[in-house]
Amino acid sequence: MATEATRQQQLVSLFSSHPCWMIEPLAGELGCSVPSTRRYLKATGYYSSFTHNGKWYTLKSIPRFDRDGLWFHELIGFSRAGSLTGTLVQLVGRSPTGLTAQQLGVKLRCRCHSVLVQLCRHGKLARQPMGRSHLYLAVDQPVQAAQLQVLAGNQPAAALPAEIAVLILAEFIRQPELSFEELAAVVGGSRRLSIKTAQITDLFARHGLKKTTWAAKPKPCGP
Repeated sequence: MATEATRQQQLVSLFSSHPCWMIEPLAGELGCSVPSTRRYLKATGYYSSFTHNGKWYTLKSIPRFDRDGLWFHELIGFSRAGSLTGTLVQLVGRSPTGLTAQQLGVKLRCRCHSVLVQLCRHGKLARQPMGRSHLYLAVDQPVQAAQLQVLAGNQPAAALPAEIAVLILAEFIRQPELSFEELAAVVGGSRRLSIKTAQITDLFARHGLKKTTWAAKPKPCGP
């Protein structure tokens, strides 16, 4: 009769041949019951897949996780976080700007929209509309606030109203030596408006203008 140590060695040998197993075939190869096989797996250390409803197993010594804590063997996915729900919460929480369902699906190589909806309903994730989809964010308030702040900084600058754009261009013609920061301060101060440097940069870019184009030319010396 095989001892516990022999079973453990046999288990490791089976995973050396095939890195992923489902529980019933594994128990059949070991010649023992499913509960006993689970006990041997627990003693050795294992991960269950976040794909395929967690039906695949691999030993903890096998995966070489990427920067997202993910490892795939063919179509079978494993995560440091364990389950699909835990993986989704971890990935979203670690993202500087949150993630959409499509972005998460690409990372995890599986559809996860319905699970994301359930996580939001149970207060594990937050979300906000983004175009035709949603952006998923951390529920931890400091983390979520940081994600929203980074996201706001990545958004394109709002286009300036036509009348303000004209004032900026007119001021630049009068004082071509002014920087974009100074233009924002001069025009914004005179109109009591908050004008961002990025908005002026965008204005010049949209019209194909370069700051040096209108730079004041030195006057010739002599009569």
